Amino acid sequence: MLLFLYICSVITMYDAIADSSIPKIVGGSAAKEGQFPHQASLRIKEKHFCGGSILNKRWILTAAHCLAGLDASRITVVLGTNTLDKGGDLYRANVTIAHEEYDPRKIKNDIGLIKVDKDIEFTDKIKPINLPTENYQKIDSYVILSGWGRTSYPGNSPNELQHIKLKVIDQKKCATMVIITRIPVSDTNICTLNQYGEGACHGDSGGPLIDGDEQVGVVSWGIPCARNRPDVFTRVFSYLNWIKNHIKEDEINIIASPHYRQCVHLLRHNIFIVLRSAQIFT
Repeated sequence: MLLFLYICSVITMYDAIADSSIPKIVGGSAAKEGQFPHQASLRIKEKHFCGGSILNKRWILTAAHCLAGLDASRITVVLGTNTLDKGGDLYRANVTIAHEEYDPRKIKNDIGLIKVDKDIEFTDKIKPINLPTENYQKIDSYVILSGWGRTSYPGNSPNELQHIKLKVIDQKKCATMVIITRIPVSDTNICTLNQYGEGACHGDSGGPLIDGDEQVGVVSWGIPCARNRPDVFTRVFSYLNWIKNHIKEDEINIIASPHYRQCVHLLRHNIFIVLRSAQIFT
């Protein structure tokens, strides 16, 4: 569910929705019911535009670019269903928080939070995800992305929740491969790269990247779609303190390592980048 932006300016989320250019997962497969109980669908007027994940009974983690310029009253959060056209429990956004230092030009600090209007009722299909206990540094290991991003580009969004295993790559390699975008890749990012035809796409933005039962990344941006270029995620571990400053610690699914003292930032949904002469995506 990545979001498109121009190299010189970022389009609004509403424009992205109207343009139906929000990303999906390319090359993935349909998820089983309840396989990703932490998955959230963010919607405006019943239309999915970004992903998110359940942190606790009141808070949803997503990307800052999913929230920028949007009033909380316009957003609904749907949980507990794999399909966009039916089912699920609906909650209304009460408060939205995009990172205070979110930079749309550099796509920096792309992380955000949504507080829903009432306590989330947990079931077998609705459960919170754990935040990371340590900084994820497993290069060449596989993590899992889930979302309703486009399954081809150009193409349409799927009705069924998709998932895919993605390979984590070195930061320097990632920065080199996306240098054409002039968007920096830093230690607060995680990059993944699979073979041609596999990766994130429009509509995946803000969704969770997980390792086991922990969320290590938030879909942020990329060169659309699945064209043998990296997908870039916000590194959740880098924003743990930021999250805890907005959510009571005893309400978060987090088991911090005894050596952990680092601030961390949450990323919003991945953003697809469009050059005027060519398109790039994660």
